[in-house]
Amino acid sequence: MNRTTSFRTLAIAGLIASVAVPAVAADTITVASWGGTYQEAQTKAFFKPTADALGITIKEDTTNGLDDVRLQVTGNAVKWDITELGADECARGSKEGLFEKLDYGIIDKSGINPKLVHDDWVGISYTSVVLIYRTDVFGDKGPKTWADFWNVEKFPGRRALSSSQATETLSVAALASGLPIDKVYPVDIDGALKSVDKIRGHVDAWWTSGAQAMQLVKDGEVDMASIWNGRAGTLKKEGAPVSFSFDQGVLTADCMVIPKGAKNKDAAMKALAMFVSPQLQANLPLYVDNGPVNEKAFETGKIPPERIKDINSAPENVKKQVLQDAAFWRDNLVEATEKFNNLIQQ
Repeated sequence: MNRTTSFRTLAIAGLIASVAVPAVAADTITVASWGGTYQEAQTKAFFKPTADALGITIKEDTTNGLDDVRLQVTGNAVKWDITELGADECARGSKEGLFEKLDYGIIDKSGINPKLVHDDWVGISYTSVVLIYRTDVFGDKGPKTWADFWNVEKFPGRRALSSSQATETLSVAALASGLPIDKVYPVDIDGALKSVDKIRGHVDAWWTSGAQAMQLVKDGEVDMASIWNGRAGTLKKEGAPVSFSFDQGVLTADCMVIPKGAKNKDAAMKALAMFVSPQLQANLPLYVDNGPVNEKAFETGKIPPERIKDINSAPENVKKQVLQDAAFWRDNLVEATEKFNNLIQQ
C-alpha cells in the first residue's frame, strides 16, 4: 500500500469513526436528487461509498424541488430522509420550518463556506453560470465579460440568456452594469432590470433549460450565451468551437436537507456527514462538472491537478465569481421574478 492510498484509507476510517457507530445493517434511507447524469455521479461519489461504509441501504428517488418537500411535510407523508434543493429553496424552506435541525457534532462543517452552513441545511455542490461564445465567429477575441456581452456594437451577434432563472440573469445583468463581483449582492433589483431592458431587444433566444442552452450554442443558432458550466464543459469535450471561463461567473449552490418528520433521521444525519466530507466531496468532479462544496476536497490528493483548473469551486476559480446569496433570494425571489418575467415578455 503506497503512502497516498494509506492516507486515504485512514481518512475514510477516521470519517466513519467521527459519525459515531455505524447504523445497523437494517437501516434504509431514501435520498432524492435531480436525476440524470448528476444523480448518477452522486451515486458513485456519495451514495454507494456511504452505504458501504455505514452498512446501510440507500434508496434513490428524484425531486422537483421545494414544492415536493412542502407537500410531504404538510401532509404528514414524508417519504424522503434526505433531499437536495437549490440554496434559495433551502433558505425559503427553512423559514417555513420544513426541515429537521442538523447535528454539527456529527456533520463536520469545516471547509464549507459559512454562508452555506445553517441550522437545518448545508451546501452539497456548486454550479456556475458562465459566458460562452463560439470561436468560429470571434476567434480568440470574443466577449470576456458581461459588459462585453451587453456591448452589441463591439460584439455583434446572436445572443441567448435564461428566462427561467431570473436570479441568474439578474445577477449577470448587475455585472454587465459595471458592478465588481463583491458589490453585486444585495442585488439592486430595479437597477438589474434596467440592465436587462438594455439588452432584451438584442436577445435572440431565451432559454428555459440547460439542454436548450447547450443546443442553441452547439447548432450555431446563437454566437454567445449564458450557460451552466457543466453544459459548457460538455460542448468543449465534444469538440465544439467554443470558449468560456469562470471570470464573472455566478456560483450557485445546491444544498441538502432532512425533511421534517423523516423516518430515519439518525441514519440520514450520519449519511449527510459522509456526503459533505472532503473525501467523498473530492469524488464528485471525477464524474461530473459540479464542484465540491467542501474546499478541503482539493487537499485530499484525489483530484488530478490538471482537473482542478477546470472545476468551478477550485479556490482560484471561486475568487473570480459571485456567490449567489440564498437569503437575499429567499426574501426577494417572488417579486423579482414577477418583474423580470413582465419585462422580457414585453
